Amino acid sequence: MSAYPAWTPASRPGIIPLHPLTFGTILGRSFAALRQNPRVLLGFALIVQTLAYIVVLVALLAVTWAAFSRLDTLRPGTDEYDTVLAGSIGITVVAGIVLGLAAGALSVLVQAVVVVEVTHAALAEKLSLGALWRQVKPIAWRLIGYSFLVILAVAALVTVVVLGVIGIAMVAPPAAIVLTILVILAAIPLTWWLMIKLLLVPATIIVEHATISQALVRSWTLTRGRFWPALGVILVISVIFGAVAQVVSIPFTFLSMGLTTVVAPTGDPEPSAIIGMIATGLLTQVVTLLLQSVAIVVQSTATAIIYIDCRMRREGLDLDLLAYIERRDAGATDLGDPYRQNVGRVIAPRGWATPGYAAPGALPLGYPGQPGAGGIPPHSAGYAHPTGYVMPGRSPAAPWPSPAAPGPASAPAPAAEAPAPASEPPAPASAQPAAAQAPSSTTWTAPGAAASDSDRGAP
Repeated sequence: MSAYPAWTPASRPGIIPLHPLTFGTILGRSFAALRQNPRVLLGFALIVQTLAYIVVLVALLAVTWAAFSRLDTLRPGTDEYDTVLAGSIGITVVAGIVLGLAAGALSVLVQAVVVVEVTHAALAEKLSLGALWRQVKPIAWRLIGYSFLVILAVAALVTVVVLGVIGIAMVAPPAAIVLTILVILAAIPLTWWLMIKLLLVPATIIVEHATISQALVRSWTLTRGRFWPALGVILVISVIFGAVAQVVSIPFTFLSMGLTTVVAPTGDPEPSAIIGMIATGLLTQVVTLLLQSVAIVVQSTATAIIYIDCRMRREGLDLDLLAYIERRDAGATDLGDPYRQNVGRVIAPRGWATPGYAAPGALPLGYPGQPGAGGIPPHSAGYAHPTGYVMPGRSPAAPWPSPAAPGPASAPAPAAEAPAPASEPPAPASAQPAAAQAPSSTTWTAPGAAASDSDRGAP
């Protein structure tokens, strides 16, 4: 008895289809991870953003109070007062920059957790926050170090440009003004170009555990040929959340004006200031933190999906992911990380041929010549249609048949020849032609039917 294989249920679909993605798919699925695991992603992002905001606010207020409290012991208008005032302003600005960088480092950790979640969600896997953090922890400092390197590089570049403009302004002020305008106009496309070319550096560090130098090379290579789709996705998401932030701020502005008018109709500055701080300060900051958390999750999800799409197109990552899912659903336990296999592999460009049955007279899907199609491999001895389809066994000199014009009707079979006289003995088997000994491999004649001329070897 033969044993039949056990029934295996179909694999669960992930948040993205495992094949090269289109622009609309990347943009639409950037919100899918947030819907799939909102408690982990949105909750973690909101907690981190809130803690960062509270720490920065408290630390900045403490530094500001310590810096400006010395002014109470000095008389305004004196040189000492002006010196302390300038120093207090400088200390506050530096403290704000440092605290902002620290808050940015925490945002990078949120991005790392989101990227790891998206890589598992693409395989229909859902992990807890603890499991996600255990995968992020080994490369957390490397990711933070990359963020500080980017900030230092930008600060150094801005400092050099500002010093150069100031030096030119001391000699020729009109030239400095023109140079400043040109620098600002050139900085906009340069910033977006570098941002997209280095977009996949954090994802490469997180997923592949690459070093910073390796991640820079990998991001530059993977985005080659995918610059414009990546730019479009990031730009559209930025515009969406910018517009949402502007729309949400309008009701709070009207609320502040209405409460101020009701509570302080005479324009008393003290209650107006209190109401304005509560309405436009506290409530606005709460909504801003929520929007920032959602924006970080969505942008990080888009970055992870762009990374997966670039690797599927360039390295055939979808093949590794499909093989991983098949083995996992079959019960295999010795499974490695599919994202760390075949890193850097380069495959030949693949098409979009769709397997299936083609109706008679219709061109099959994916024939050569179709834009983006892989096509059907040509037959070794066949006639190639101008579109690329091959009819096996057809002579190249013969015209291509049209479905609307059927070929000529087959000629009637010739009459059977008279039987040989009975007095003539049959020829021995060795004397018969070789064609008569072996039946034709391409024709078949029913028993009792008259043989055609071609079967008897007639011209």
